[in-house]
Amino acid sequence: MAGGAAGRAFIGSFTSAGGPGIVVADLDPSTGALTWTGVVKTVADPSYLAVGHGEAGPVLYAVSETVAGAVAAYDATEAVPRPLGQPVPVGGDEPTHLTLAQGHLLTANYGSGSVSVLPLTAEGLPQRPSSVLHHEGSGPHPERQRSPHAHQVVPDPTGRWVLVVDLGTDSVRVCSLDERTGELRPHGTTALPPGTGPRHLAFHPSGDHAYVLGELRPTVTVCRWDAAAGVLGAVGETPLFPDGSDIPAQPSAPVVASDGRYLWAAVRGTDTVAVLALDASGEGAELVTAVPCGGRRPRDLVLDPSGRRLYAANERSGEVTWLDVDPATGVPRPAGSLPVHAAGSVAFG
Repeated sequence: MAGGAAGRAFIGSFTSAGGPGIVVADLDPSTGALTWTGVVKTVADPSYLAVGHGEAGPVLYAVSETVAGAVAAYDATEAVPRPLGQPVPVGGDEPTHLTLAQGHLLTANYGSGSVSVLPLTAEGLPQRPSSVLHHEGSGPHPERQRSPHAHQVVPDPTGRWVLVVDLGTDSVRVCSLDERTGELRPHGTTALPPGTGPRHLAFHPSGDHAYVLGELRPTVTVCRWDAAAGVLGAVGETPLFPDGSDIPAQPSAPVVASDGRYLWAAVRGTDTVAVLALDASGEGAELVTAVPCGGRRPRDLVLDPSGRRLYAANERSGEVTWLDVDPATGVPRPAGSLPVHAAGSVAFG
């Protein structure tokens, strides 16, 4: 795994639960340690973050996970990011995730079961939505799947397609994005077993496979990805607990190693990071072990720029922990933490 470079981390939190907003932290490349250097308090519940680039340099984006959903943009060239205008409504409720694709900012709106597309100016400022795509359907869970709940939106490795993970309808939708008009068009749907409640997916570095993490059923669904046709097909499923185990858990975030040898999944309830070994093809996934994440209710899990450490945003215990990954076994171990109340996500940039 490659060596690291000095940089910064941005940590989103839930202000409605007492979180500080967006925390800015310096990243020590030799130890992985985070040091709190500033905070931005201009938007409510900035639970998920992403870093992009405008003409002047890096731009930080944050969802506002509120009923009146919005996104905010910040000039990240400064030590403490400076707001770029006012938050922009996304035309959907409770956005939980956002991503950048083809000169646009996209949000997955959990509450309304929709995906919004916001054009970006050359400076990186989001504009009013050019497209809002509403999902339809439901699932068997009596409370969590009464209606669609788009939980993640992510471009495929080629940048040609956009995939949307919908917890409420047990599906992953493949869409095309018109770069000129900003219109998001449905292309196909991959159905998962009823009650899976898919939350997030992560691609293999080869781009040929994707791994869908179930929140309602703690499983990883291995899928083949045909980028030429825009088709995602499920080929296998790996439980995150031994067969027959009835453990209350809600997996939250999958991460694939930069060399494609391992997949890690944060698991709330057990407060662990599950370690899965991937075979050379990327199609075989075997559960190896699970280790403590160093906190409670890990809502997000990300790999640092060096590929040597994982960072868990532990919402209930209020900190971000970093875990050193053993390059031989893929097993992480907690190495330190930074207090951040109601932590929701981590982004580097």
